[in-house]
Amino acid sequence: MTPESILPLSFYSAYDTRTLAEKLIGCELVHESPDGVSSGIIVETEAYLCDDPACHAYNRRTTRTEPMYGIAGTSYVYLIYGMYECFNVVSNKEGIGEAVLIRALQPVNGIELMELRRQLIPGRNAPKLRKKPLKLSDLCKGPGNLARAMGIERSAHNNILLDKRPLYINDRVIHNPDVGTSKRIGINVGVDSLYRFYLKGNIFVSKL
Repeated sequence: MTPESILPLSFYSAYDTRTLAEKLIGCELVHESPDGVSSGIIVETEAYLCDDPACHAYNRRTTRTEPMYGIAGTSYVYLIYGMYECFNVVSNKEGIGEAVLIRALQPVNGIELMELRRQLIPGRNAPKLRKKPLKLSDLCKGPGNLARAMGIERSAHNNILLDKRPLYINDRVIHNPDVGTSKRIGINVGVDSLYRFYLKGNIFVSKL
């Protein structure tokens, strides 16, 4: 990693949310944790806009969604189903309330560390130990799995700026990616919006 490769905050503020979701495809998400460095190429994203009923900021501003109203390039990490944390990049102008969900990565560095983090299966009562090894293609497939594999947690990584260590995004390592567009996954409102972006033909995408 060189300082020149880390995306500056000006990158995030240069685009509207849908465009940013597309521009992040092919970039590299990096986490320099005390346990080691892990990274992966972003191969799938979803845009969430303030006038979008599927967006957390659609109804009202809350303590939970406060990071979404920060400057573009802020992290927003939230919990779903009481078990899975999801990592988002805040977008648009300060005070708007929009973000890009990072849905899948193609693992690059720290794969053994990612596998170790994924050994425990989260549960509502207690986590369970995974009986079978994971396929590499499943390691960072889906936002909850991605956050666990990368060691991203609300307690440490919510509402921080992504232009510096320990959590940041490098410029595209896949240049001129062939990006597809589709409806988003796992929502029951705003289902017809073409706000999902993915790297075509990539086995690490959560749903081809």
